[in-house]
Amino acid sequence: MTDYESARQTLARALPVAENDLPWQALAWAYERMGSTPGFSHALGTALVVAELRVGADAVAAALLQGCLDDTPEFGTRFGLAARLARGVAAMARIEALAASATDRRVDPHAQLEALRQMVLAMVEDIRVVLVKLAERTHALRCAATQDEAARAALGQQARELFAPLANRLGVWQIKWEMEDWAFRYLEPDTYKRIAKQLDEKRADRQAYILGIIERLQAELALHGIEGEVSGRPKHIASIVNKMRRKRLSFEQIYDVRAVRVLVRNEIDCYTVLGIVHNLWQPIPGEFDDYISKPKSNDYRSLHTAVIGPEDRALEVQIRTFDMHRHAELGVAAHWRYKEGGRADAQYEEKIAWLRRILEWKDDVADSSEFTEQFKTELFQDQVYVLTPQGRVIALDRGATPVDFAYAVHTDLGHRCRGARVDGAMVPLNTVLENGQRVEIITAKEGEPSRDWLNSALGYLATHRARAKVRAWFRQRDVGEQVALGRTLLEKELKRLGIVEPNLEKLAQRLKFGKLDEFLAALGRGDVGQRDLVNALQEPGRPVPPALAPTAKPRRTRSRAGEPPVRIEGLGDVPLTLARCCRPTPPDDIVAYTTVGRGLTVHRADCAALKRANPARRLSAQWALDSGAAFEVDLRVKAFDRQGLLRDISDVIAKEKLDVLRVNTESHGEYADMQMTVRVRELQQLSRLLARLQHVQNVIEAHRA
Repeated sequence: MTDYESARQTLARALPVAENDLPWQALAWAYERMGSTPGFSHALGTALVVAELRVGADAVAAALLQGCLDDTPEFGTRFGLAARLARGVAAMARIEALAASATDRRVDPHAQLEALRQMVLAMVEDIRVVLVKLAERTHALRCAATQDEAARAALGQQARELFAPLANRLGVWQIKWEMEDWAFRYLEPDTYKRIAKQLDEKRADRQAYILGIIERLQAELALHGIEGEVSGRPKHIASIVNKMRRKRLSFEQIYDVRAVRVLVRNEIDCYTVLGIVHNLWQPIPGEFDDYISKPKSNDYRSLHTAVIGPEDRALEVQIRTFDMHRHAELGVAAHWRYKEGGRADAQYEEKIAWLRRILEWKDDVADSSEFTEQFKTELFQDQVYVLTPQGRVIALDRGATPVDFAYAVHTDLGHRCRGARVDGAMVPLNTVLENGQRVEIITAKEGEPSRDWLNSALGYLATHRARAKVRAWFRQRDVGEQVALGRTLLEKELKRLGIVEPNLEKLAQRLKFGKLDEFLAALGRGDVGQRDLVNALQEPGRPVPPALAPTAKPRRTRSRAGEPPVRIEGLGDVPLTLARCCRPTPPDDIVAYTTVGRGLTVHRADCAALKRANPARRLSAQWALDSGAAFEVDLRVKAFDRQGLLRDISDVIAKEKLDVLRVNTESHGEYADMQMTVRVRELQQLSRLLARLQHVQNVIEAHRA
């Protein structure tokens, strides 16, 4: 338990010269809401760890606030960035739950944990959120010694698998080492005690020993006129055991329990320092490695030697130039990747290197407010991380949909995908997925991909991998099936658009195919997209036969207000009406019919009423539309009736920015029959609208009336 005055004094000793009074405001806020409770003590302990990291007053304030968040406007206004960081820290509790709930044993656990670590960086907008969370988990580990064995084991497992590796790759060594030691102490207490006993000295004594070595080497460098830096650390217990297991060594064979590193300007100075070290202390036979003259396969370069130091204790010395050190920490030889193992990912490692540079540079900036934007982690947000029902993490390109997810899990799952639940709720298959969502795919026993998935306007696929798999599926089908499927798709599209008797040979030629079957096979395979097909169908219709073509200049006839104009060959400006029996609209093939006493009436060319009429009274006619002119189209939608159906259909039409002129809805038991009239400007727009209406939930069919 901690009272307010003691907390204020403790925090004052830990903080450098304050950038602002935000930490004190946050301290007062936290104490006011939590008082002298374990929760307040935990928040203060977390803030002290964050203060050691020197990442600014906002991060310290966030550490104090993350246990007492408030949804009121006052909280956000008063604390600003610190409030956003605190909320980000609280949201990371979900990552802990995901790590604990992963049950998919078919997946490599190392790959699963690596995906979770990447997911952490993708879900936060500011890297300080991760640093505060690491500090919070570190303090929780310190306080867990008094908890029961199960709680200690859970904390230790979480630290070992998720948070310590994150601290390692970000270069936050003090947190990484402490987390690993606490985890080892809780998970393997007997081994921990045995190694601690073999060390035969406390960590503080080992640190004092290292400081003595550093001072001696610094004096020798100055004496020989060598410009350089000396640093060191006593190897922590978890690291000792990991090395014993990795290299199958006994404790007596570990010579870097105590280690120092010397950084110099030039390569020649490395060998000079090596001579100084060997003159000071006796080298241990067989423990010298020259990775400068013979670099490792990842281009790691350094001199390693082990000596019998003061008090007859083994000591490891690493010697390298500053450039070699930067390469070892940030380049392809990055230390964190070497320690963790796993598959290399150059793009991800480059991002980690950038973050580590930021965390190094922060110490050179007096006011962290100047550096705030550098802590943003947008470079990790080109991907989204979602989960299977079993807790397996799947990484996808941002903008991915449930169909992309299905293909990422397994190709067959993608082919058979028919629906999806996201966090337990049914969603359309073109829903864009967000970080941390749990996705369940609903499948058919036997299925095949939909041609609509390749239509980019419908937004079903965002990843190249999934799109390639769908295309490959269609290419593998027999050519005869492709032709049949292409013919079916063409007939379906023609029916939806209300186009009758098109010239298929010319349609194939417009799309650069020599034969009709080649065009149909390409359509069946998916090589011809819906947009290309609709554009080709919009080309001018069949020409009038020369024998019937009059020599007189065609004139545009007058039509009633709101109706598109029609051009009648050989006639002047005469009134006409559009037939109510077949309701012709562009781009239907049309003919004009002379009716005694009523003038000219325009019918669709396939109108059933014309078949019984006198063919001598027919006249050739074409639409005379100006560029961009709109025309009315009657649509019919059949669906399973449900609440909100008309609203969803209206939303689709509104998104296409179309005018709805008339709507009539009738219910027949469980079915709803909608007839509507909309105004469109081009066939492509009509095609896209029909396709999107077809995919509204519960819609059975949508086509032109």
